[in-house]
Amino acid sequence: MQKTVISYNEREIKEGTGSKNDIKNGYNIWIDIIDPEIIDLENIQKEFNLDEQAVEKIKNKSKKPQVRTMDKHQLTIFIDLQFQHINNLETRPIYFFNGEGWLITIHSNEVDLLTKGRLIFAERNRKILESSIDALYYSFLSSIVETYEQILTAVELKVFDVQRKAQYKPSRVLLQYLDLLSKQAIMLRRHFWHARDIINYHTNMEEDKGDIKFLRMVYDDINQLIEMAQSYQETINSARDIFSNSVSLQLNDTMRVLTIFSTIVLPLTLLLSIFDLQGFDLNNITIVPKHFGLLLLIMSMIAGLTLLVFWKKQWIFSKEYKLSSEDLEGELSKEKTKRESKITRIFFKK
Repeated sequence: MQKTVISYNEREIKEGTGSKNDIKNGYNIWIDIIDPEIIDLENIQKEFNLDEQAVEKIKNKSKKPQVRTMDKHQLTIFIDLQFQHINNLETRPIYFFNGEGWLITIHSNEVDLLTKGRLIFAERNRKILESSIDALYYSFLSSIVETYEQILTAVELKVFDVQRKAQYKPSRVLLQYLDLLSKQAIMLRRHFWHARDIINYHTNMEEDKGDIKFLRMVYDDINQLIEMAQSYQETINSARDIFSNSVSLQLNDTMRVLTIFSTIVLPLTLLLSIFDLQGFDLNNITIVPKHFGLLLLIMSMIAGLTLLVFWKKQWIFSKEYKLSSEDLEGELSKEKTKRESKITRIFFKK
């Protein structure tokens, strides 16, 4: 177990030498505990008179986000998310015990909460130093939500990259990748919902606390994250549609080539059967079969005429239309003019 104790007030911040007795001297104390053993949890429970059922949740390594209010303290389970690979969204619980003048955070060594706390104290934010311990607790929740936004940005970049590849290089691997992204977006949105419930609990049930202002903007931010996760889910679904359309277009191109080939070959095969032309004698290839020249001419004319008809209908040798940047700007300008004229008409009607 690694244990760090930081005592602070508006005048002083001391690390490593603080204790629970500092609360009587006007300090707030923060105790950060990393990977505690069962005996360590029991000692903390006795020292701060923690609820036995709440400590039992930590022993069982519960990952269900929740807020549990006891007589003199509160337990909050918040989830730290790490999105290191598309196949794995890692969830690590952080346990917060906060009471009158003290805050205890318990987590694994993969979560670096101590650095976040030291940065807060290094900035010497007077709003936190002069406020109750709840201000520090709310700041930690806010910093964790900020990491959620970074994770969602990583998902966003992957979604747009897959959407581009689905249009030009559809494959089975890409379809599996889309399914994974869809699952990750659903999981992220579920975790965001749980985090919003916790933030909503604090903003509504503890609105009489002066430090709750640290969380009001966080609630709006996490609502935006939920909406963004929903929009990315819709983007993934549209990428699936693009994938299906690209496969259909490729299949259509293949069938068109086969159809053209069959259309040219079938009449030539019919001519061969009508003339009953015998093949070349491999023992004497200088002897040309009868009517070979006439047949070759007719076959060439049929093939050329067929290709000409296909070209006129733009089935082959047709150039694909590409929208240039100038054309795109023109279309956007037209659309903007239409919207402005519509708004003007509505305004004058009123």
